[in-house]
Amino acid sequence: MRGTTLAGQLARLGFTDPPRAERLLSGLGIDQDTLTELGRAADPDLALAGLSRIGLSTADLGSLDTETRNRLIQVLGVSAALADHLTRHREDLAVLASAEPPGSETIRSELLSAAGQPEPVAALAAAYHRRLLQLAGRDLTGAATIEETTQELAGIAGAVLESALVIARTELSSEARLAVIAMGKCGAQELNYASDVDVIFVGDTAAERLAAAVIQVCARSTPEGSIFPVDPNLRPEGGHGVLVRTLASHVAYYERWAKTWEFQALLKARPVAGDPDLGSEYIEAVAPMVWQAAHRDHFVEDVQAMRRRVEQSLPASRAGREIKLGPGGLRDIEFAVQLLQLVHGTADDTIRQPATLPALAALAEGGYVGRADAADLGAAYRFLRRTEHLLQLHRLSRTHTLPDDPVVLRRLGRAFHGSDPAGLHRGSDPAARFDELWRKHARQVRRLHEKLFYRPLLDAVARLPSEEARLTPAAARARLEALGYADPAGALRHIDALTSGVSRRAAIQRTLLPVLLGWFASFAEPDAGLLAFRQVSGALGESPWYLRLLRDQTKAAERMARVLASSRYATGLLLRAPEAVAMFGDDDELEARGRDALVAEMSAATHRYFDDPEGAVAAVRSVRRRELLRISAADILEVQAGLAGTGEALTAVTGAALRAALDVAAAKTAAELGGALPTRFAVIAMGRFGGHESGYGSDADVLFVHDPVPGADDKTASDAAHAVAAELRRLLALPVPDPPLIVDADLRPEGRQGPLVRTLAAYRAYYRRWSAPWEAQALLRAEAAAGDAALGVSFIEMANEFRYPAGGISEAAIREIRRIKARMEAERIPRGADRARHVKLGPGGLSDVEWAIQLLQLRHAHAVPALRTTSTAGAMAAAVDAGLLAEADANALTTAWELASRIRNAIMLVNGRPADTLPVKHTELTAVARLLGYPPGDAAQSLEQDYRRAARRARAVMEPLFYG
Repeated sequence: MRGTTLAGQLARLGFTDPPRAERLLSGLGIDQDTLTELGRAADPDLALAGLSRIGLSTADLGSLDTETRNRLIQVLGVSAALADHLTRHREDLAVLASAEPPGSETIRSELLSAAGQPEPVAALAAAYHRRLLQLAGRDLTGAATIEETTQELAGIAGAVLESALVIARTELSSEARLAVIAMGKCGAQELNYASDVDVIFVGDTAAERLAAAVIQVCARSTPEGSIFPVDPNLRPEGGHGVLVRTLASHVAYYERWAKTWEFQALLKARPVAGDPDLGSEYIEAVAPMVWQAAHRDHFVEDVQAMRRRVEQSLPASRAGREIKLGPGGLRDIEFAVQLLQLVHGTADDTIRQPATLPALAALAEGGYVGRADAADLGAAYRFLRRTEHLLQLHRLSRTHTLPDDPVVLRRLGRAFHGSDPAGLHRGSDPAARFDELWRKHARQVRRLHEKLFYRPLLDAVARLPSEEARLTPAAARARLEALGYADPAGALRHIDALTSGVSRRAAIQRTLLPVLLGWFASFAEPDAGLLAFRQVSGALGESPWYLRLLRDQTKAAERMARVLASSRYATGLLLRAPEAVAMFGDDDELEARGRDALVAEMSAATHRYFDDPEGAVAAVRSVRRRELLRISAADILEVQAGLAGTGEALTAVTGAALRAALDVAAAKTAAELGGALPTRFAVIAMGRFGGHESGYGSDADVLFVHDPVPGADDKTASDAAHAVAAELRRLLALPVPDPPLIVDADLRPEGRQGPLVRTLAAYRAYYRRWSAPWEAQALLRAEAAAGDAALGVSFIEMANEFRYPAGGISEAAIREIRRIKARMEAERIPRGADRARHVKLGPGGLSDVEWAIQLLQLRHAHAVPALRTTSTAGAMAAAVDAGLLAEADANALTTAWELASRIRNAIMLVNGRPADTLPVKHTELTAVARLLGYPPGDAAQSLEQDYRRAARRARAVMEPLFYG
């Protein structure tokens, strides 16, 4: 083979310095098969250099079987440090002959035998490196998983500590009682190739020198190098504390002085050397403290703060490439897993696993972490640990930082992605591919860390008393009674139905319910909230997103609890379409939709039912139901713009539904007539609908107007208009699961006795000749709502003549309006009822405020254009600006009017049915008051006092303003 040909082959195989490789190859006499195997190494140049330093000839390599030679080359392609070891101990090639892991007793026996050698520390160091070599051979060829590798490394470290203790005892002639407790990665059996080994020493007072000697043995410099540093700084008081404490001293410290991080560290404690009985006693003493640590004040915040401090301590130049401590690194995974364990492990011993990957699997199995999230974190953890191992194996140095050196990154990339002797990574840069993979894992880890580590549910669970964190029947009943559930036995049945069994769904419910029970109890009707939660959960069945939403987005869970335990109205809407619970997790989803967007959606829905009017309007009502839930939930959760925002949103929904239903009714009537409608048709909003002040219990007060098209027969046009109006009302009131929309046309001329629809000309004639003053007053709220836009405008222009009469309303008309108002107060409040509790017709109620303001409009709107508004609040503000109403008086009227309106809405939300009277029943009044934001305790009394006070002040303003 000519040199240029060999150089080309070497370059294709991944050698970066072909001339040097040619020189080394010529000295060793490497054959083609071995050369191909070298090309499969992570770093072929490093592997070849290692063979050269060890001095292995072709014959030597030929004496090794294929698998042994492969293990050797893979080790040399990553680790210069292990090549150094083989240079000193060529006989240790023999440990690469087996792919079977040695048993823990074999490792322990081998390392303990070093203690009897003439130079025990050097012998121990050599035996230690021999064990690393054997393990690396299996690890780098895929015969050992990350879990197996880290567990074996911890076993080797434990055997080293045991041997070091034997050596130390011999050197000191000490019989002091001492137990070595492994902490950190060694304690969790997930150790690195090159790592400090964290320990705590427990023993009698004479063991201080012995413990110090153990540390010194492991750090002593020998021709074989040192073994590893032993770090005792996780002991009580850290580096300032005594090196060895008695068991009693440890317990006393942890009971009185320990900080949060110390309990987190103890999660991984494990006896590894010395007195086994003392080690076991130590674990038995501290373990209960570990699993109660989450109940300490500010526990969750402390752990979160500690993670932030670790990040902030990193130099900016290193933070972005730190695979252990940096964002998206191993600590992100470990801290998230440990925090979840410590919080939920207080009651669930299945997740009390010291090692990260088993703990993550247990958390996923228990429903504390989503399966997909756990899989992603597990994959990232294995990737990061393997990267860490590959970096550390090179020189057996304790490094966790990815260098910028392209040679190192190339070695990592090739180690991860294998080899291709025919054209290794052709067209792809291994370093760039590794960098891309690392950054992808780091981004994913950071996202999931923030999702899990800062999950508010953690803090809520941590605050639960330990006996309440898992719902045993006795504990649950006691908790329910203490929280104020009216029917603990019934609540227990719901809990049992939700949590019984071994399904993942039941496991997640067992995690959620202790917190949800407290949230339900924070609102007025916890029993109803729990029942509704069971109903929603049952309806959604095994839907994976539902429980994941509640577990991972605590805001959604808490919001749902508040809605379910506060409002039968909203609960009823949710139960008709439980999947709408998804909106609780997103503020944007709780934002009311505008009328145009609703009209477009409802119209699109009707087009799917072109030959089925009832199906079309059922689709419209389904959209309306969803929007009513959105509005009511936003109102209950106080994420909507108050009373005005609620009124505007409800008005928009009503208007959109009327418009979509009108299109359906008109199309059906036209089809029955066999052509186009012979008349134009419009719907005029009246009352609170026209004033954009709709409440949850409001009907749609309307007038229907039509105008025959030129040439149409009047009777035919009138019959068609009546058919459209009747069909519109029928469709919107059909008995279907979604709430009906009652279209009330009783404000039309002659009321219920008059025709349902009139022409524009007939309306004008009626108002000019026959209308009563209250009918002109009713027109103050008139606004075009649906149908023919031009006809709607014409009707409003006609209405202006009567609601804003030139020169104002006559004195006779004023007297008539006052008479009707007094008659309403006398006749429409139920006999025997407390008039002061009637928020609509009682003294200072809605009627008082609205009639007073409407009278000002009738008298002055002709001269004050700003009074020409359908809005009560808008007219009041205009009256103040025009000097017709004192600002203090307006404030009194506004306060009473807004409170009365909010009370009516709250009654509907709480009970699911409308009412105009402050509830007499204390529990019902309390529920209304709590919904309105009154704190627990005397909420009902406070609301009643506030309303009576506001109503008295409003009445005092209204009487001179309205009655003169």
